[in-house]
Amino acid sequence: MIKAYAAFEAGGKLQPFEYNPGPLGDHDVEIAVEHCGICHSDLSMLHNDWGITQYPFVPGHEIIGTISAKGTHVHNLSVGQRVGLGWHAGYCMTCHSCLSGDHNLCAQSESTIVGRHGGFADKVRAKAVSVVALPDNLNAKTAGPLFCGGITVFNPLVQYNIPSTAKVAVIGIGGLGHLALQFASAWGCHVTAFTSSADKQKEAMSLGAHAVLNTKNPDELAVAANRFDLILVTVNVKLDWNAYLATLRPKGRLHFLGVPLQPLDLNVFPMIANQRDVSGSPVGSPATIATMLQFAQQHKIEPVIESFRMDQVNDAFAKLASGSAKYRIVLHN
Repeated sequence: MIKAYAAFEAGGKLQPFEYNPGPLGDHDVEIAVEHCGICHSDLSMLHNDWGITQYPFVPGHEIIGTISAKGTHVHNLSVGQRVGLGWHAGYCMTCHSCLSGDHNLCAQSESTIVGRHGGFADKVRAKAVSVVALPDNLNAKTAGPLFCGGITVFNPLVQYNIPSTAKVAVIGIGGLGHLALQFASAWGCHVTAFTSSADKQKEAMSLGAHAVLNTKNPDELAVAANRFDLILVTVNVKLDWNAYLATLRPKGRLHFLGVPLQPLDLNVFPMIANQRDVSGSPVGSPATIATMLQFAQQHKIEPVIESFRMDQVNDAFAKLASGSAKYRIVLHN
């Protein structure tokens, strides 16, 4: 039996829950959970904001632990090895995306917390192909958020071949944004942080920003016209997207990682005239996750976390929902 914490209705409190996972599949592994981050996606799933949650619902998709058992066809991982598991718990391995190395775009991919039970538990199961070994020198206590937030902000740097000479801006200095600053700065880019909070300016600089612009000041946005090659949007609120679009250089890219709750209002002519792109991306493939972990190890990139015990999960969710988490929350068994 696996012991977990589950919600039994939309927005409900998480309660102790046990379930029998059945026989371990030939291509599966079982992970003894040591640490599990809480992502805003867990909160959205808890409240069934996307209409796909099944109850009882066990959240948790930023998992660090050790392999406690493996299927007979699993040869790339060893019992006792420390690994991580993110948003995806399996792929079809036969579609064009999978065969091209873009497993994260697999239409038949299995999510760790959609239709299956996640990592707010003592153990979790997944297909071995979706599990990535953790480098020895990465801090296991803080690494969980790299498997969702970290790979989300790292993936576009790889996908769009962003050069180290690029000027990159990050909108929002929170769970995603504080990691985006670190990765883009370590990538070699000149990094600007957009924030509406004056008290975050020093923190943004300490996280790798070379400059900070106040989003509440339209004059600062106007001065930044035609400045950036890439803007990473990590927020989910409605902003004046045309004002940000104007800060892009020709062929610049406004790239969404957060999910704004309202449709985008964009003037097309400036996009056509300057050949600007508007795009978005999800988490990365297992290979890109492994590259990201190596990059984080090499450049000493680490999520800033607050820690809670696993049995404090409801307190942790309340902290996340309040917007006061700084910057990621990790549960520990």
